[in-house]
Amino acid sequence: MVRFCKIVVCLILLCSVISCKDKEGVIIRGEISNLKNPSILVTWISADTLAIDTVDVDIKGKFNYRNRIDTLTTFTLYLNNYESAAVVFADKGQILKVKGDALLPDLIEVHGNEINNDLTLFKQENRELLTQRGQLLFNLSMESQSDTANNKSMTRHDEIAKLQLLDHELILQAEEFIKKNPGQFSSLVMINNFFMNSDNPQALERVLDYMDEDVTNTRFASRLKSYSEKIKRSAEGEQIPYFMLKDKDEKDIYSHNFNGKYLVLSFVSTAGIESRETIDLLKEAYQKVDKDSVEFLTVYIDSDIYPVEYMENDSIPWKVVPEKRGWGSDIVDSYNVQYVPFNILIDPAGHIKVRNIPAQGVVKAIGNSTED
Repeated sequence: MVRFCKIVVCLILLCSVISCKDKEGVIIRGEISNLKNPSILVTWISADTLAIDTVDVDIKGKFNYRNRIDTLTTFTLYLNNYESAAVVFADKGQILKVKGDALLPDLIEVHGNEINNDLTLFKQENRELLTQRGQLLFNLSMESQSDTANNKSMTRHDEIAKLQLLDHELILQAEEFIKKNPGQFSSLVMINNFFMNSDNPQALERVLDYMDEDVTNTRFASRLKSYSEKIKRSAEGEQIPYFMLKDKDEKDIYSHNFNGKYLVLSFVSTAGIESRETIDLLKEAYQKVDKDSVEFLTVYIDSDIYPVEYMENDSIPWKVVPEKRGWGSDIVDSYNVQYVPFNILIDPAGHIKVRNIPAQGVVKAIGNSTED
């Protein structure tokens, strides 16, 4: 019996040694506070396929996740039913540690290799900005969910304006980081995080030029360069990309139908206060412009999930498109629409005059209003 116990102990120790020498194993250990669910959803790309795992979390928010990979892999940890997420960069043979608050995902720290350590250092150096941003995003999310008349529009608009200022400051800090670290893969991640969704293709091109040749030869960098070329095609001053849509009556709408006129192209959602406010403001603008020289066109992005049924739609006096492919539609991709509401002003020659123009600024930008 004693000999048997010794054999069992030896086997356990041997398995532990083999496990430690598993060069393709990765371990992600973490502790996340403010988790509403007893599990985390983990996704990553494996052989060009999205793979998914569910990881159990204890009452203190602690978890331990193991996987086998053969190259640098990006794991996304989705928290609280996709309300927030944390990204972990892992390579074979590494042990990584994650710690943070599910309510402030931008501040979740990851340690264990150079990429994660660099990104965590940036978060630590900009903790105050990221905390303010996280709180504003949380406030706006709560207001959108309540979706009641009691919400104060001015307060929400002030919060959005403050959020834009914080985003601008973080972009400046990110660019300084990239300039100081042109040979780091973490700088490519920073470009992806802060410049990929930008409406400024010049900024993306500029930061890519900072990078050392060794880094720009990676597949990740090639993807960023391809994206840079794509958004140039829908930048201000460029000829509009071709589109063909179907309105709510299934009639075809082509981009060339608007030649010789200003076009206010708006992308909105059927859900959310901001989109409904935008439609109301666009209605006001529509009443002030010359209908012979200005047309409006509204695309509902999420009509595949939320049918375009609410009463405001019935009173829209211009063409409306329920885009059945949603965020996967060609027009969303070719016009680089990253969020809604989003308005684009196109001039009579078919050039993009202003991207992300506020609805209340349309009349002034056209300079072609009629007398009330």
